[in-house]
Amino acid sequence: MLAFILRRILQSSAVLLAVGLVAFSLFRYVGDPVNAMVGQDTTMEERDALREKLGLNDPAPVQFFHFIANAARGNFGLSYRTSEPVGRLILERVPATLELSFCAAVFVLFVGVPMGVYTGLYPRHWSSRLLQAVSLIGISLPTFLIGILLILVFAVTLHWLPSFGRGDTVKVGWWVTNFLTVSGLKALILPAITLGLFQLTLIMRLVRSEMLEVMRTEYIKFARARGLTNRAINFGHALKNTLVPVITVAGLQLGSLIAFAVVTETVFAWPGVGQLFIQSVQFSDIPVMAAYLLLIGLFFVLVNLIVDLLYFAVDPRLRSQGGGARVGGH
Repeated sequence: MLAFILRRILQSSAVLLAVGLVAFSLFRYVGDPVNAMVGQDTTMEERDALREKLGLNDPAPVQFFHFIANAARGNFGLSYRTSEPVGRLILERVPATLELSFCAAVFVLFVGVPMGVYTGLYPRHWSSRLLQAVSLIGISLPTFLIGILLILVFAVTLHWLPSFGRGDTVKVGWWVTNFLTVSGLKALILPAITLGLFQLTLIMRLVRSEMLEVMRTEYIKFARARGLTNRAINFGHALKNTLVPVITVAGLQLGSLIAFAVVTETVFAWPGVGQLFIQSVQFSDIPVMAAYLLLIGLFFVLVNLIVDLLYFAVDPRLRSQGGGARVGGH
């Protein structure tokens, strides 16, 4: 197990290095950040001095080496737009994005999995057909349109929930949370549903298809012949054997919630790292954009590692093989 974890950490480091290279290579040609930092009255000498101070006159390999070396120490430089440390800007907004993604993940798992189990156990029931029809909304409509419709119904028409912002927050150390105030919890509802609806549909349909397949297997028929109760068959045998493929897809989809939060944060004016990234693109703020992509890559790597470890908990075949089959097939 230890060797497996160390091997995955080395692979993850290589992935993060590749993400950093791609991000730096792409954003180096977004535009000239000096134009966004100075006014019209700035002389060419002042512009050249600023470019020299920022290291923009150095060759691209030198700039990339400096970026990776500083990033390894947690130093992403200064924002071209605000002249503030990039690490501090991201830390100020990470709690908002993580809490939004966490609530969306809870919504996906605690609603999508039961819906998939129910529609898999009762595929011909009218309620199952209704749930499948309704789930098409999550796939058919784009995220921004779902957010706008939810705002129109629950914020503008019914006045039940706020349409933008985080509401009242409480600072616990350096972490600013929504979870300790009523208005903060209410502000989470609409963006969390908007962010998680697409992933909920995928999880529901995956669980349904796996349940249908498992319920047709011979060992389920044998369990029924032994006189086991439906509860023991459905949840003790069928659901447990659907978890391996569900964990794979669910882990990747939940990791993508953080990356896809950009659209949701824009629609709901949510002050997270996704909104910070959009603002940085407008001003060609290369340090912030590169740090954001490295952060997203880090989250995906961590989620993927957790998914691999969960295989050992739910599949005894992998434990008996020492994880070799999973690592080789990953």
